Amino acid sequence: MELPLWNEKRYAPYKVGALVEVLAEQGIAPATSLSGTGLSPESLANPDTLTSVRQYITVCRNALQLSKNPETPFRTGSRIPLSAYGMYGFALVCSPTIREYFQGAVKYHRLATPLLSMSWREDGDYASWTFPMNGAVTHPDSLLRFLMEQQLTQLSTHLRAVVESDSYLPVRASLSYSAPEHTYLYERYLGCPVRFGQPMSELVYPKSILSAKPRMAHGLTSKILQETCDRILGEVKTSTGVAGEVYQIIATTPGHSPNMERVASQIGTTVRTLNRKLTAEGTSFTQILDDVRCNLASEYLSSTKLSVDDISELVGFSDAANFRHAFRRWTGSTPARFRP
Repeated sequence: MELPLWNEKRYAPYKVGALVEVLAEQGIAPATSLSGTGLSPESLANPDTLTSVRQYITVCRNALQLSKNPETPFRTGSRIPLSAYGMYGFALVCSPTIREYFQGAVKYHRLATPLLSMSWREDGDYASWTFPMNGAVTHPDSLLRFLMEQQLTQLSTHLRAVVESDSYLPVRASLSYSAPEHTYLYERYLGCPVRFGQPMSELVYPKSILSAKPRMAHGLTSKILQETCDRILGEVKTSTGVAGEVYQIIATTPGHSPNMERVASQIGTTVRTLNRKLTAEGTSFTQILDDVRCNLASEYLSSTKLSVDDISELVGFSDAANFRHAFRRWTGSTPARFRP
């Protein structure tokens, strides 16, 4: 899963607000907790406020300096309900099964002020959330531990609320760092044994959880919300970072099929460097080109009476059959069926 640029101000301040609230209960003034963020206590209640990952990391660093209570990240994680995530959270709540919940949580994680890379896997009788090492936050170790403690608590809290069954508690947690003095807090909040100093950090559940149904499962609602999340995620990718620059160049190029050399030249870099930067943002030139073509083709099909052959040419295909094949791959539908 790709992480966003740290300075992207795209997220409602629910995580910042939860942490500031926990610190306030310890006698730490909100203005002090927010030092260095550019945020005021009043801004946290403003629905127009958008925050960045960097601003939240700053509050976490402040918490590590200001608070002597090791329970702070656990309390914070337990106070962030899925509903705080907006469309992303509602899409998860309505997932037809927990397998689709896991899939959606990873696919749309970028919409949830992501602080750590996260994936999931099946291994024998178990299903696990896994956390690859992220060089941006592994130093100091105290910050990585703080973020992991909050993340694990959030995941455990959310699944408990979704399935409402003690039979689906995690069976164990593994952490890549050494055991802190407050190991008892992990078992209290996660409800399972914890191992430290392991090769990989993960939260492990019985595989049977994947076939369980969330209590608010609803296939049609889930599909509608996923489509909304896809649109929002697309907007994030096409408006930020190098990927956003590439998207805009392709979208404004006649024929919409410039090669990578041309785009790299317009950005003022080499193909090799461009490829490396796109990889770091979790995408590729081919993926962006497909996104542009798919979005434009969908718009033409929905709002014009142009023939499929004409649309094929407009979005950069010399052969309509290849366009039809690509459109089915992108959307799961033929161009004819896609039209209203």
